[in-house]
Amino acid sequence: MFKTALRNVLAHKARLLMTVLAVMLGVAFVSGTLIFTDTLGNAFRHQSAKNYDKVAVAVTTYASADDTDREAGISEQTLQKMAKLDGVASVTGRLDGFAGVAGTDGRLIGQGWANKGGNFAPGKDGKDPSYTFAQGSGPARDDQIALDKDTAAKGDYTVGDNVRVATNGPVKSYKLTGIFTTEDGAVNAGGSLVLFDTPVAQQLYLKPGYFQNANVTAVPGADAQRILTGIEPLLPKNAEAKTGKALADEEAKNIETGLSGLNQMLLGFAGIALFVGIFLISNTFTMLVAQRTRELALMRAVGASRGQVRRSVLTEALVVGVIASAIGFGLGLALAAGLRSVMSSFGAKLPAGPMIVSATPVVAALAVGVFVTLLAALLPAWRAAKIPPVAAMNSVHGVATTKSLVVRNSIGGVIALGGAAAIVAGAAAGKDGKYLIGLGAFLALVGVIILIPLLSRPVIALVRPAIAKVFGVSGKLASQNAVRNPRRTGATASALAIGLTLVTGLSVLGVTIGAAIDKVTTDNIKADYMVQMASGRSGLDNDVVSALRKAPGVTAVSPKQSSYLKIGGTEQSVAGVTPGDIEKVLAVEPVSGSLATLGQNQIAVDDTTAAKHGWKAGSRVPVEFEDKKKTELTIGATYKENEFLDSVLAPTALLDPHGTKPYIPQVFVKVDGGATSAHEKALVDALGDNPAISIMDQQDIRNAFGGMINTLLNIMYGLLAMALIIAVLGVVNTLAMSVFERQQEIGMLRAIGLDRRRVKTMIRLEAVVISLFGAVIGVGLGSFLAWAIGQTIKGSIPGYALVMPWDRIALFLALAALVGVLAAMWPARSAARLNMLTAIKTE
Repeated sequence: MFKTALRNVLAHKARLLMTVLAVMLGVAFVSGTLIFTDTLGNAFRHQSAKNYDKVAVAVTTYASADDTDREAGISEQTLQKMAKLDGVASVTGRLDGFAGVAGTDGRLIGQGWANKGGNFAPGKDGKDPSYTFAQGSGPARDDQIALDKDTAAKGDYTVGDNVRVATNGPVKSYKLTGIFTTEDGAVNAGGSLVLFDTPVAQQLYLKPGYFQNANVTAVPGADAQRILTGIEPLLPKNAEAKTGKALADEEAKNIETGLSGLNQMLLGFAGIALFVGIFLISNTFTMLVAQRTRELALMRAVGASRGQVRRSVLTEALVVGVIASAIGFGLGLALAAGLRSVMSSFGAKLPAGPMIVSATPVVAALAVGVFVTLLAALLPAWRAAKIPPVAAMNSVHGVATTKSLVVRNSIGGVIALGGAAAIVAGAAAGKDGKYLIGLGAFLALVGVIILIPLLSRPVIALVRPAIAKVFGVSGKLASQNAVRNPRRTGATASALAIGLTLVTGLSVLGVTIGAAIDKVTTDNIKADYMVQMASGRSGLDNDVVSALRKAPGVTAVSPKQSSYLKIGGTEQSVAGVTPGDIEKVLAVEPVSGSLATLGQNQIAVDDTTAAKHGWKAGSRVPVEFEDKKKTELTIGATYKENEFLDSVLAPTALLDPHGTKPYIPQVFVKVDGGATSAHEKALVDALGDNPAISIMDQQDIRNAFGGMINTLLNIMYGLLAMALIIAVLGVVNTLAMSVFERQQEIGMLRAIGLDRRRVKTMIRLEAVVISLFGAVIGVGLGSFLAWAIGQTIKGSIPGYALVMPWDRIALFLALAALVGVLAAMWPARSAARLNMLTAIKTE
């Protein structure tokens, strides 16, 4: 029986090819993911260990120039005391903050949030151990800087050039004295690093004579823990010290935690691909068993037991699984290398390191590939063992009994209804119903897969008249062939249905969330431009607001200054705004009173907050400012609650005297005639052509708020492509083997006048019908799941309302039809080229 199984594998190489491909792709995804994350984790851990290799103790604070409620940081006197401790070789003070480099086109080089500045801290040898200079040397004066190698290359800068650099203040021009290489995380993330002379960095990021952090190196043989014990009493309250080893271990753990999320996500998509592959594999073995009915029955007749027949089919699956797993693992190695290149192409500079191939991906590849193949072959093997010996006497293939179909459909109906009920219950439960929806989705998907053979007949019957009318006898035959074997059609359509369920669900959710976010911006922002820091982390100066007001064509300017007030003993978030301009740049809908009272140093409160505290227009309320000074203010107006506005609006003139440096995250600008390139140029010029300041028009604002949704959708589509490719292979496989089974029938059709063109059309239409059937099921189930999930998240997304992306759904259906056409190319060509006399004689 073992020899027979091997012989059958060799005899059906072409027919098993698609099965091998399905398993191979799934295994490649699994092994590639494990190898990639192991390699990435090892590289990051090596980089982390290297960064702390010479650091005995690291001291960290979170002080910055904008902080007023924290101590300044670590003073130079404290560093000198540390340097005198036993075992300490050197102490280096560090500072960092935002610094943006302008390219030759005046635009910011890098990602904004990853643009950093720091200090060059040379030792006695004139070198800073954290940086290796490829050209020139570090800055030594206040008009000098050094740049990382990647930023210098992007800006086409060489040593001696003048470089415009923006920090949180005005843009200044510096002379480039050196270009260095670094493993700094900001540079690896696609940002930039500018090194200033230490006094300049202190002035920019903290205050003269103070550092944010410090690295302590030890003399050979010194105990780091003992040094740490000596340093701790010297530290200010806002500082924390750890040994270099402890920090390296902590960072390694954080890296492992961060990569585990990526690992789980990629493995999840690999699981989906393998789940889809199960249908292809099961279909293949089911058809192979059906084609060998007489052979298997004859083996039973000459003495083979049911167990031997069952083991024979499973042995074939085992051989296929082992071969596919081995090839898939090799492809996984290539995939791991490819993922690294893809991430690099997106601007992420990954640390160098060898590819790590541990035992885990090897064992996982073999185990997953073999397990999935054997699991998919179980049902066909069980059916093969039930073939009666008498079937060897005729050409009867095992036909499903009415009883078996009734049992199958009953089970499928119960599971599908249970899943639908769980999904509806989860949707009704709101934000607490996510797990219930997950369970319901699984049950509904399983139930629909079981019921697909039953659904195929009525659904395809609906389109049969139209197909027959348009394509004549080829269309009639194609629709009949599509439902002749409902189980086969169902298994083929299931693979596409699973893929389209996920793709449609993601699309509906993504488009709906994107539309809600877009609505928030378009409904609430009347301004033509929004101005903010490119870093997204720091605020703008009042000078920016003043400069924008003076720009040509500007009709209204208002900051949305972030602050707070204690009103009636309750702390409220407050937006500092410009009276008279705020309603021109943001949608503020008055409910009572007048917003004009903001110009009289009164405040406005949203209607929800006002109702909660019993306030109304004209109410006098006790107020405590940030500087603890108290007064009474009048509520001049109430306005409709708005997700884009704080609960209280106050004129900036009222807030500024009671705070230190105001925090202004955004400024909104209205211009005469709307946004134009000329107006944008005028704003850029008014701000001194500062690359660190981002000027966004309405479309840029929408992209900033909703662009991430589209990016995530595109990533998801790419990851789901593997499952869809396997589904396509399933359609090809089904048609190819169906043509092989129907050689005699096709020969007869050719003999009675069906020409080659109509034979090709028949096979292609059959593929299109099966593909569209699976796609329709997937689109319907995916939309249902998207609605249910939306019910759980709509409370946290303002303006959420289900949006059906009919254009994308139409595209998915068109692509499903195209899949059918492409999948049928080889089977249709094979069918049309059959010799009719040879085909008629085929049993």
